[in-house]
Amino acid sequence: MNIYSQISSNKTKTWLIMFLFVIFITTILFVYGKASGYGLSYAGIGLIFSGIMVFSSYYYSDKMILGMSGAKQIKKADNPQLFRIVENLCIGAGTPLPKIYIIEDSAINAFATGRDPKHSVVCVTTGILGRLNRVELEGVIAHELSHVRNYDIRLMAIVVILVGLVALLADFFMRSLWYGGGRRRDDRGSSQSIFLLIGIAFAILSPIIATLIQLAVSRKREFLADASGALLTRYPEGLASALEKISRDKEPLEAANNATAHLYISNPFKLHANSKHWFTSLFNTHPPIAERIKILRSM
Repeated sequence: MNIYSQISSNKTKTWLIMFLFVIFITTILFVYGKASGYGLSYAGIGLIFSGIMVFSSYYYSDKMILGMSGAKQIKKADNPQLFRIVENLCIGAGTPLPKIYIIEDSAINAFATGRDPKHSVVCVTTGILGRLNRVELEGVIAHELSHVRNYDIRLMAIVVILVGLVALLADFFMRSLWYGGGRRRDDRGSSQSIFLLIGIAFAILSPIIATLIQLAVSRKREFLADASGALLTRYPEGLASALEKISRDKEPLEAANNATAHLYISNPFKLHANSKHWFTSLFNTHPPIAERIKILRSM
């Protein structure tokens, strides 16, 4: 699959995910409503609520992500070298200049977000600015700009919000059973009891399944961004060397959380980041760095 077909695929997947999310949330709330004795009213609420969340995630997910990360926007005078690197790569890629943000953290990491190249953000940590040389930093920025060009940023930013909402609804349902379920415990019919069991299964499994889908999609995006970034700089060794330094950095990124971890160029939590055990690697936000470096050096 070439880059242009991947861009088209990402745009299609974004709209498909948004549509399926509305159906999914409505179904979950219908089941929760039947299990709690409120009938179809939850389904109507779910349809309205999920529609609002889809709209909000499309237009405001980047602001939510930057807020969660504690990132601050900078101007050219604040870091002229970083701006020149981004500007030069944007000229080579033929993309608009993104807004540039910095996270005050000594861990080495970076990410991109936004809904399209005209509304995009590249964010780096102070650690990456202080510990990578210019060529390595160019490789990292090219990787992040590739996420912008490939429309990965739109797909993954929306997934952050929607997956988080699924987990929130599951938690709300389980808490409602624990604290308020006793009100109808005595008058539950067999139909309601069946929906209760289905609801509990949904509450347990849906966040896990949503997270696995999120991680699987993000791992695939990283390989494509590595290749696209190397194509942009014409020097794969720059990104390979940067990834080597990142892999040796054992400091976790304090600003990251489970919802945003997959956006970064490398697993910000570090723990088990390069594990080869099948169960542990299943929950990795990124493919193993050693594998990414090997592919880059074979280009």
